[in-house]
Amino acid sequence: MIKLIGLTGGIGAGKSTVARMFRDHGIPIIDADVIARQVTLPGQPAHRDIARAWPQVLGPDGQLDRKHLAAIVFADGETRKRLEAITHPRIRTEVATQAATLEAAGHRLALFEAALLVETGSYRDLDGLILVTADPKICVERIVERDGTSRESALARIAAQLPVEAKIRAADHVIDNGGTLEQTREQVLRILQVLAARR
Repeated sequence: MIKLIGLTGGIGAGKSTVARMFRDHGIPIIDADVIARQVTLPGQPAHRDIARAWPQVLGPDGQLDRKHLAAIVFADGETRKRLEAITHPRIRTEVATQAATLEAAGHRLALFEAALLVETGSYRDLDGLILVTADPKICVERIVERDGTSRESALARIAAQLPVEAKIRAADHVIDNGGTLEQTREQVLRILQVLAARR
């Protein structure tokens, strides 16, 4: 039976960087962001439902303007929940499919990388939770640089998520990704050793 461990972190904390480090050690990653893009492509039911709810986020080619959609949903909690109700059930179905495929291929451990595992409570359905953290100032700088957005927008997106203290209480392992890459790698290795011992 494959063990599926959650990998989460606040926006800008660097969970994708940490995911690559685990992947470098042979651990498969199921990426919620990739799946979310797949299930919202034109022709998919989730795309149809989003287009009905927020027609203003459709581009001329029918693709979703994800930055526009993010600006809308991160500004309002109820709107965000409405989007999650459209996308999350479809994402869960695809995650289960990918996990079954990995198990059939002989894998006994995989990570599910997703931003809102604690907020949605879905971490409880997994076999453990790894949380990536970083100082909020560092997170803001990363968001501004990565997304080309304003500091105000970055702060609003951080404020829309649960406080990191609540996530720490839910986590089995915490990685501080505010230092050097080598310091982060050392923490990844320690967690891999613990997981290997449990297997």
